[in-house]
Amino acid sequence: MIPWLDKHIEFPPPERALHEPNGLLAAGGDLSPGRLLAAYRRGIFPWYSTGQPLLWWSPDPRMVLLPEEFRMPRSLAKRLRRRDYEVRTDSAFAEVIAGCAQPRGEGGGSWITPEMQAAYRDLHALGHVHSVETWIGGELAGGLYGVAIGGVFFGESMFTRAPDASKIALAHLVHQLRRWGYGIIDCQMNTSHLARFGAREIPRAAFSRQVAELVNYPQPSPAAWCFDGDLFDRPSSMDVDTLR
Repeated sequence: MIPWLDKHIEFPPPERALHEPNGLLAAGGDLSPGRLLAAYRRGIFPWYSTGQPLLWWSPDPRMVLLPEEFRMPRSLAKRLRRRDYEVRTDSAFAEVIAGCAQPRGEGGGSWITPEMQAAYRDLHALGHVHSVETWIGGELAGGLYGVAIGGVFFGESMFTRAPDASKIALAHLVHQLRRWGYGIIDCQMNTSHLARFGAREIPRAAFSRQVAELVNYPQPSPAAWCFDGDLFDRPSSMDVDTLR
């Protein structure tokens, strides 16, 4: 049995999460900014579908990407050198989360419900959630969004409308977070797509220890996110030795 959250924000310890389904910790509560921030600070995130109660998760193991371990595929490095795109931050957050919420695959639904979109728009307005966007020909071609607390970026979702658009956004995000001194990018669950870029699984206990320390770091990024303009102007900035 999992606990049902009432009006109080307290979550049970993540180690009490179920083994099957992996990481299910609690149900109920709400998506208020205070509850969401309290959840993320403990490595807990909401994930549910329309018609389900609000569910909270802390899977074991946890998929993470350490900025210094980012691996750049050669095809993406070549694409970045073309410079026929523009990367922006926080200029179209509502469009990004709506793009991420679009169903994928046959008969696919989306866990990014209208209520979820509204909740993260509120957190974005408060400066806790950010979007990274790839623009091509003046049009939004893809991007991603996530929650930034201290030295942790909790990645939520990404989408693409053009080849490599979401990968371009990810590459710029990782390299900027590395410059700002972020320690970890949370990827939540294992996917082969993220593993290609160097993401790997670690035990939940290790993840929780790192998050508990990093969320209390002074925020190294500016209040309004603005990426450095020279992230990929020099070969050394692309970690050429990690290309594959």
